[in-house]
This record gives sequence, structure tokens and C-alpha cells, in this order.
Amino acid sequence: MKNDSGATVSVWMAEESIADDGPLTGNVEADVCVVGAGIAGMSTAYLLAKEGRSVVVLDDGEIGGTMTSRTTAHLVNVLDDRYYELERLHGEDGARIAAASHTAAIDQVERNVREEGIDCEFERLDGYLFVPPGESTDQLEDELAAAHRSGITEVEWTERAPMESFDTGRCLRFRNQAQFHPIKYVAGLARATRAQGGRLHPGTHAGEIKGGERARIETDGGAVVTAGSVIVATNTPVNDRVVMHTKQAPYMTYVVGLKVPKGTIERALYWDTPDPYHYVRLASDPNDPAGEILIVGGEDHKTGQENGGEERFWRLEHWTRERFPSVTSVEYKWSGQVMEPVDGMGYIGRNPWDEDNVYIATGDSGNGMTHGTIAGMLLTDLIMGRENPWERLYDPNRSAMRSVTEFAKENLNVAAQYTELVTGGEVDSPEEIGLGQGAIIREGLKKLAVYRDDSGGVHKMSAVCPHLGCTVHWNSTETTWDCPCHGSRYDKMGKVFQGPANSDLEPEE
Repeated sequence: MKNDSGATVSVWMAEESIADDGPLTGNVEADVCVVGAGIAGMSTAYLLAKEGRSVVVLDDGEIGGTMTSRTTAHLVNVLDDRYYELERLHGEDGARIAAASHTAAIDQVERNVREEGIDCEFERLDGYLFVPPGESTDQLEDELAAAHRSGITEVEWTERAPMESFDTGRCLRFRNQAQFHPIKYVAGLARATRAQGGRLHPGTHAGEIKGGERARIETDGGAVVTAGSVIVATNTPVNDRVVMHTKQAPYMTYVVGLKVPKGTIERALYWDTPDPYHYVRLASDPNDPAGEILIVGGEDHKTGQENGGEERFWRLEHWTRERFPSVTSVEYKWSGQVMEPVDGMGYIGRNPWDEDNVYIATGDSGNGMTHGTIAGMLLTDLIMGRENPWERLYDPNRSAMRSVTEFAKENLNVAAQYTELVTGGEVDSPEEIGLGQGAIIREGLKKLAVYRDDSGGVHKMSAVCPHLGCTVHWNSTETTWDCPCHGSRYDKMGKVFQGPANSDLEPEE
């Protein structure tokens, strides 16, 4: 089954219909307009609706679609960038706030599940962090000490992770982590938000977003939302042209879901430490009550800068079978995009160089479910005029000076992509493109993204990303056009479905 981007639909997508109000057809006023209906947008809309604020949510796709539907849904205070690294970048106080906020996010999800009666398979369990075979455990020693300094005192040494057929060696056990079904959870938040008077409008593209005395959001269908505040929670901001996109980088990550007999693998979260690392969890099998799905992710790379997703799926499968030999068939494959902040923490707060009533939530890294929940809690406090001890750590205006090396590396990488504007095409004519595939062709001064459909029909569009002018690349696994600079993504016909671009590739007559 494919979504409208052409990508393989994940294990989460086929199971839950979400009630909504349909596309927006007329002008509306609200206290708050939320653009983006993933975990961050819906968490914020729900909490603001509980506060009595009138809320309108817009999304050009489905409620809970795009990247929320592609998460592996770990709910953890075990952060990708490690607490010893966060201490270096943000000091011990910053690391403590990071630990406290992610812990509070897990608790908030649990509270929402309980209070709203959301049946989303929420489950508390342990997580295990281990190094590859033969590697030193020094980094685990450093992480244990830093985690304790950050207030996560339940982490401890254990002789091995509970993987019966694979000895991880001495590793760290993090108590009281969690997992859930992300779409069932978002469906519950949507139901509760509407019960509080909130309005949810999928299939509604926010073309122009402006702050001011009253924020104004113009949709492609002609309807306009005016609001006291606007929150852009679109994974990466579509209202910010440059500033935020120098502070974070887009990476593709890959996931396989393998069938396994129920009870043969201990229910827990598992992570190793390479770069890119692997992350593992069990989920229920929607098609077999006697089975489970082992969900394994990893093999990350910069968006648009490498192809060959099938090879990455194969690597994940090979890695999994070596460690979990009880798995059988591969049932699911999908990929997703994560935004990696240069200093390890998300950006949640007022949009830089913008009006005071324009807010963003982005930079989720590999912790999108807790970062998205933190966004709901923090943005609600900011809009309600309450102080929040997390505000400074997540401030999108914060300096990147302590992460200047990573900042320079990522932005030099982006600069190098612009050389493609003067290079030749990948093929000389559409006839060289396989059926159902795409390639870049140069025609005079122009570079074109050319898709040849299954019937041999040729569809041409500009290969220049309308965000900041990079040349898009064909993704043969997802059948999409991906921008190698800032991660904008388009379906095979050039329709945008992932920012920061907010318009389609220009058709070529």
C-alpha cells in the first residue's frame, strides 16, 4: 500500500481513522491556529483547547500523517546525543533540564492516555543501551555518570541486555521508559480536542503564514484563518526562509518490521551506539494475535544525498537476523525524515526574526515523540503567559557557538550542493529513464526533474527546489524528489509534501 508520496505505508498507517472537520472552506477566527497535525501540533492543540482557547488545526495531509506516521514511537528520556555531550553543549543545568523535560513528556503522555481513555497500547518498559561487539564501554561509563548528574538516577549497569541469542555484554539499563501506537494516540488527542471545541482541517494547505496584531494564515483554497497566535509544527518550519535551516540538517532514517512469534523476544527498548545507531522495539501484529512485529530502525544519511534505500533495508534485516534469529518474514519497510539540530536539542518557541505571536516546533532529532509532547507543554505555557523553566534551553533564538564545528560542517555541506546547478544531467533524454522512475536532464540553461510513468508518459518539472534553489535528487525507493540542502520533498509529480519548501516544483511546458 502506498501513500500519496509513493512511499511504503508503515505499520501504523492502516489501522486508525481519525475524525475531523474536513478541508477548510470558509474564513474562520480563533485564539490559536496550529499548522501541522503531527504529534507536536496535536499535543499543543489539545492542551490549549483544555485551557479554553479556541483552536483551529490545519494540515495539507492527514491528521497524524507524514513523519508522525513514520516514527518507531519510542517514548524515552534516553537522548540520541548523550548526556555527556549535552553537558558540553548546554552545561550541567541544560542537561538536567533536558532530562526533566523528556521525563515530564513521558508522564504527560501517560496522563493524557489515562484521562482521555486513549487505547493506544501505551506501555512502560526498560530500555537497554549497548556497544557493538568488541568495543570499549567507556562511553557507557561516561553516559552513566552524566545521566546521574542530570537527575536520571534509575539508570544502572546490567550484565547484558535480555536478548537470548545475542550477548551484548555489559550495558546500561534505563528504567521506566515507554512506547505506544502513535496514530492511535494522535486519534485520541484529535477526539479530545474536538470535544473541547477545537476544529481539525486536514487537506488544507497553509500557503502564507504571517504574524502581527492578528496572525493571518491564507490557504491555497482561498479560506483565511485569523488568530491571536500561530504555531508552525510542520517538522521543519515552512514559514522560515533561512534562519532555522542553518541550525538543523535533514536526515533520512530507515525502518523494517519483521514478524516474530509472540513471547520469543523480551518486551523492551534496545539501542546500540554506532553512528548511525540502531533502535529496536516490539509492537503488536495487527494481522496476527499470536505474533508480534519487531521494529528496527537505523542506516541514516543526509536527505537527498544518497540513494539505494533497498540496500539499507537489507542491512537492517541482516543486522536484525544476527541478533534476533527468531524473526521470520519482513512485513513492513518505510523511511522517515528527522531534523538534526546542531546542538542536540529541539527548537520550540518564538520564530526568530518574526512577530512575537509566531511560534515554531522543530529539530526533533530521534526523539520526536517526547520533543513533540514537550512542544505542547512549553508552547501552551508561552501562549498562556506562564513562565516555563524549559524556555531558554529550547529557545529557537539561542546561540550555536558551542556547536560551531557541527554548524560549520552542515552549512558547508549545503553550500557544496549548489555546484550541481552548473553540471550536466544524469541522462540525455527521457527514453533513458526506466518506467516508473525519474532522473535529472539538462535542457539548455535549465535542469529538469523528469518522471517517466508506468505507461511511458513523460512529466517534466523544474529541478530547482523553490525553497532556496538547490537541485533536487530522485529517490528510487520512495519515488520522490528530495532536496539535498534542507530536506524539502516532493512526490513524483512534483507536489510538495515535506518542507521547508511550501510550494510545488514548477511544471515545465
